[in-house]
Amino acid sequence: MVNQQNKNIVLVGPMGSGKTSVGRRLACVLKRDFFDSDFEIVARTGVAIDYIFDVEGEEGFRQREISMLSELCDIPNIVIATGGGIVIKAENRELLKQNSFVVYLSSSIQQLVTRTAKSKFRPLLEKSNNREQTIRELVEQREPLYQAVADVVIDTTGKKLYAIINDIKKNIPK
Repeated sequence: MVNQQNKNIVLVGPMGSGKTSVGRRLACVLKRDFFDSDFEIVARTGVAIDYIFDVEGEEGFRQREISMLSELCDIPNIVIATGGGIVIKAENRELLKQNSFVVYLSSSIQQLVTRTAKSKFRPLLEKSNNREQTIRELVEQREPLYQAVADVVIDTTGKKLYAIINDIKKNIPK
């Protein structure tokens, strides 16, 4: 069993909720290494996530995600930012509940739309004619799954980075 101090801190939530930005800064503050599961998949495969979606479909990407999360969860005492859909697969939900402190970064639909507006690397939004509707549907589908794995829920709507970091730090088990 991993003691509380060595538990990984894993950030989950919809695209645009701030997982990567918050994770990078949180890792710095806590003096831990930071990993972004999507970035690690890109580094490992040498191709962009939208390319993986095009060639292997969403299912192929999700299988890569399971494998990457499993590897990352084996590294102690790190901060992990996950992709928005990490909670879809039961295997990932099990992994997250094992030896991690899971932080669900929730956000208003409007904030998610604003934060993803300029992004060109979000396969589930690229093919959408109505980004707001797509985001709303994804959040509605995934909300119960984020809640199920979360040890704490932090609403990031309208908050500055340092305030989000402080909220997370207050909730980390000692």
